Amino acid sequence: MVLGTSSGAGKSLMTAALCRVLRRRGEQPLPFKGQNMSLNAWVDPQGGEMAYSQALQAWAAGLEPRVAMNPVLLKPRGDSTSEVIHLGRSVGTARAEHYYRDWFRPGWAAIRTGLAELQAAHPGGRLVLEGAGSPVEVNLQARDLTNLRLAQYLRARCLLVADIERGGVFAQIVGTLALLRPVERPLIGGLLINRFRGRRSLFDAGRDWLEQRTGLPVLGVMPWLDELFPPEDSLALLERGSRKPRAELDLVVVRLPSLSNFSDLDPLEAEPSVRLRWQRPGEPLEQPDAVILPGSKQTLRDLASLRSSGMAEQLRAYVARGGQVFALCGGLQMLGQELHDPEGLEGGRPGERASGLGLLPLRTVFQGDKALRQRRSRALWPPGPGGLPVVEGFELHHGRSERTDPAGCAPLAQDGALGWWADSGGQGGLVAGTYLHGIFENGPWRRRWLNQLRRRRQLPPLEENQPHHGRQRDALLDRLADAFEAHIDLAPLLAPGPPPRTPAA
Repeated sequence: MVLGTSSGAGKSLMTAALCRVLRRRGEQPLPFKGQNMSLNAWVDPQGGEMAYSQALQAWAAGLEPRVAMNPVLLKPRGDSTSEVIHLGRSVGTARAEHYYRDWFRPGWAAIRTGLAELQAAHPGGRLVLEGAGSPVEVNLQARDLTNLRLAQYLRARCLLVADIERGGVFAQIVGTLALLRPVERPLIGGLLINRFRGRRSLFDAGRDWLEQRTGLPVLGVMPWLDELFPPEDSLALLERGSRKPRAELDLVVVRLPSLSNFSDLDPLEAEPSVRLRWQRPGEPLEQPDAVILPGSKQTLRDLASLRSSGMAEQLRAYVARGGQVFALCGGLQMLGQELHDPEGLEGGRPGERASGLGLLPLRTVFQGDKALRQRRSRALWPPGPGGLPVVEGFELHHGRSERTDPAGCAPLAQDGALGWWADSGGQGGLVAGTYLHGIFENGPWRRRWLNQLRRRRQLPPLEENQPHHGRQRDALLDRLADAFEAHIDLAPLLAPGPPPRTPAA
């Protein structure tokens, strides 16, 4: 089990690295996080919803992502409530102050079911567990679902990860160990120092001190990795910055207050010729090559934020000047003319109606049942040489959209419900959007979309015969595993012999 001294310590990527290393050694790692709180989701082949970080770990392990790997998913709604998802299906809404009272037993049952399904599907596999936040939040320990209760239940050997970049790494580690209960302390098998900059020899004295003080081996010091990996949460986007000062295209992504599924933009982050700028509503828009309006967990609330901040008017003026807007899922719904929320699902009052940005002739009605499915179609837009590129991804949304003026916009794909586009006329502005999460992962389509932007700038076209982004992601995971194997000694954790004996949870 990979535990962290805090949220953001690097547990998710270290778990992914461990999965890839074990796979290389001939084992079948089984990634598992009992409970995750995230708005960055994935939909598995059976139409179940799970956290993207567990999907990434599944790919590292050479497996198809399955909801059994993340049986409890909490999706914050921004009002001290979260949507609760058990084994891929929404089962209700919980208030923060009542969650452990009302949802502990059902959550623990879902976790045990997920474990059983995962192990039954892969007999002989080795579970690689990821914790959540800190394992020693003393006000929550009695009802902890996904850290040491799970470690005790499975008698797992635990690796404790601390982020030295944040400072205070000695206090992080010593404080965490001091707050463990006596039955939990034997579970910790080693320490990992993450995100170290500079010469590792400078940490030798610190390493010795930690081992003497704690009695635990420091199994390794991971360097700062100058790679772009999917962030664990949306706050990490603010830390990524631009590493491409010579990029030819300037794209703005509107950082909505309830931004979701931000990993949709990772393939664009990886394009050498593209600079992505994440911009909050209300900041001056100027004249980028395109604006991307991403997904939202609270579409009506985020739409209100665009209006109150002046960003809605900025977007309309930008299109009128000839700008391009591309929207994903909730962003697509905002582009329309009218949004109706009969059940109050998207941040509005039950029965609320709201005017959209008016950039596409669409009407959206939010319904209780979610569209949760993987999809595949051929793209009709943008035009380009050769045939129609295949686009595949998944749908994850409440709303159903229909055109109020069929002549006012055209289908983006042969499956006419996946998205629409329209030329705004006048100065050449263009507006398009799709319900298909993962559309930018499709290399030929992504390059075709970038090339129509490049033509407007009179830039030479990029090669469109590109592989799926999954291949590039797989290469990044290999490089992560290379670094992990070079700097981490796993022998104490993987040595044969009985795990520590602790009372079963």
